Parts: sequence; C-alpha cells; structure tokens
Amino acid sequence: MRTAPYWGVFFVLLAASPISSVFAQAPAEPTPLYTGNVGGGLAITSGNTDTKNFNLTAAVVRDPKTRNVIKGNASYLRGDQNDLLNLDRSSFNVRDEYTLSGRTFVFGQVDYLRDKFKEIIFFWAPTGGVGYKLVNSASTQLQLDGGAGGVLERNPGIASKKSGSIAAGQRFSHKFSSTASINESLSSIWKTQDFEDSLTNLSIGVTTTVVGNLQLKLEFLDSYKNKPAKVGLKRNDTAFVTAFVLKF
Repeated sequence: MRTAPYWGVFFVLLAASPISSVFAQAPAEPTPLYTGNVGGGLAITSGNTDTKNFNLTAAVVRDPKTRNVIKGNASYLRGDQNDLLNLDRSSFNVRDEYTLSGRTFVFGQVDYLRDKFKEIIFFWAPTGGVGYKLVNSASTQLQLDGGAGGVLERNPGIASKKSGSIAAGQRFSHKFSSTASINESLSSIWKTQDFEDSLTNLSIGVTTTVVGNLQLKLEFLDSYKNKPAKVGLKRNDTAFVTAFVLKF
C-alpha cells in the first residue's frame, strides 16, 4: 500500500501578574461563544507573463467552554496565467468534538473537496472516531485521531463511486506570543475498497498580527491523491498562500 510522504514530517514537529489595588476591579469581559476569521489575498503580475491569483478563507469555532466544541473552515483558490485558468479548488471541513476526559475525545466530521485540475467534481467524506491530546496547554496543542466512515467521489465521465473509509489525522498549534502563532495539520483518508486510493492533505501556516484584529497569514497547502482520476494527472497539487485575515 502506497501512502503519502508527509506522515514522517509529524514526528519532527513534536498574563501578567495581577496588580493589587484598593479599588474594585472591573468585571472581566465574557468569553465569546463564537470566534473565527475571514481572509483573502490577491497577486497580479503583468509583462511577459500575466498572472492573477486570489484566495478566500474562513474559519469559525463554537466553544461554550463545556465538553462540546464545533469547528468549521473553508477555502477557495483560483488562478490564471495569460487568461488561461490553471487553478480552481475549493474545500471545507466541519468537525464536532466531544471531550470524554481531560485529553480523550470523540469526533464527527465532514470533509469536502472540489478540484478542477485533479478532475474531482466532488469528494465527500463523513467520518467519526476518537482522538487523544498529547499536549494540551494554553500555548501548545498536539493531538492525534483516527476513525472510519465513507467516501462519495465523482470524476468527469465516471459515475459517482462509494466506499467505506479509514481516516487518520494529526494537528499541532503553538503560540509564540500574543501576536504570532504556527498551525499545522495532516490528515489522510483511505478507501476500504481500494487502499491504494487515498487522499492526504497537509497544511502549515504562520500567522502574525499586523494591527488590532488584522493578521497576516502565510500558509503552505498540499493535496496528495495517491491514485488520480486518470493516467497522466500528477498526485501532488501545492499552493503557497498569502492572505490578510480579520479576526472576530
């Protein structure tokens, strides 16, 4: 069974004190139920080669500070060179995590991918499973999870294909300071009808605050399909994304 080459990378990634006062302190602001961000970037070149590339991203987290946390993220990438489209990809993930103990959790999620140049009209993958937080501090989080579910994929000229699936994932985040952080995630889905047919997504991003709630994000994305829809298609599609992100 051939697998994506990135799982080895995972193993390499391994408030001021209160001032006393005779006056009563102002009550702390309530923690928001929803947090998230929206962002986008644009790159245009002209001359011997005319290119246009833009990206849109969004993320939201619902955290009532109980055992249950819901997360969602989405992205859209599009680009052309000399008025010829050469990038058209959209994806999203919705995930519900429920903590069983301090570090163990169960989850349910749905992944979606559409990639014109990978010839994927749609790739739906609902998954459920269990995970464990190896590190769970205020500044650093590292977790592993695994589960099972199904896959529904459609390619041009081919009827939709269904299969069971096995999935594994890993996520890492670290805050260098109140204004800078790094996030990395790696996930793979294998079809049970053909374990050679797998999809792996890698994301590594660094974020820093520009001013207020405005941030600058640099991110590397890699989508690896071990068994492309047809002969001649490359397994890897990568993108380096620069975007301004507004937190809320």
